[in-house]
Amino acid sequence: MRFGFHISIAGGFSNIVERAQVRGCETIQFFSRNPRGWKYDLLDEADVKRFRTSFETTGIFPVFVHLPYLPNLACERSKFYSRSIHSVTTDLKRTEQLGAQYLIVHIGHRLESSEEEAIEAVSRGINQAFERVSNSVTLLIENTAGQGTEIGYTFEQIKRIADRVHDRKRMGVCLDTAHAFESGYDLSKKDGIEQTLESFDKTVGLNQLHLLHLNDSKTPLGSKKDRHWHIGEGYIGLEGFRYLVNHPLLKHLPGIMETPRSDTEEDLRNRKVIRSLVEGV
Repeated sequence: MRFGFHISIAGGFSNIVERAQVRGCETIQFFSRNPRGWKYDLLDEADVKRFRTSFETTGIFPVFVHLPYLPNLACERSKFYSRSIHSVTTDLKRTEQLGAQYLIVHIGHRLESSEEEAIEAVSRGINQAFERVSNSVTLLIENTAGQGTEIGYTFEQIKRIADRVHDRKRMGVCLDTAHAFESGYDLSKKDGIEQTLESFDKTVGLNQLHLLHLNDSKTPLGSKKDRHWHIGEGYIGLEGFRYLVNHPLLKHLPGIMETPRSDTEEDLRNRKVIRSLVEGV
């Protein structure tokens, strides 16, 4: 498994490579713009060129861009629905410009909509974005913890969304371990992990899984509360992650950590822990 972190873009994309190398990243994820706002500037061509040039010799791959937090495709009644589709469209283009292969999106909150309406809204939004942008970027929908009115916390919901997307070849799934655990899939022990993978394969299909977000959970199994925590220090625990990163059906995947950080040292600690769990190295 190739490990990496979500990397800050503060000061420009040309700073990403240095930050990634300090953390020993083999794969990376970053935002293409402010994650907590709607407004954005066009990409600075010189900055992008410096980033792509410096990136060429690193051996870091694959590269993931994460959509900002505000877009919500799950409620068509929301005044932000059209803006959310535009946001996905914009980042599909920006992801390609940055030389990244994947764009990750949160499935969203249904708000006052029914589950069925929300599932239809998400798939319709993805279809519209794909109609507006035709490129080689793969869109990954990320499972949720089921907090509040979130949808996408069961594999069945994810399958129902994917089944309505017209161009299935352009999309896949990012499985967040903390979200899965918090939504009720027990990843803390062997039997629970095997049952979870069997369920995922029967519904969505393991061939649709392109990325793991490796995050421990600060809240218990089935809590429906989205709280990431340090590897091995939460309710999933060291043995859960040991089994996950060595599983023959998963170990070929990239794993991005979105663990809490106040400084680089916390990332280095999480990297050391996750690497110590890999067998046969």
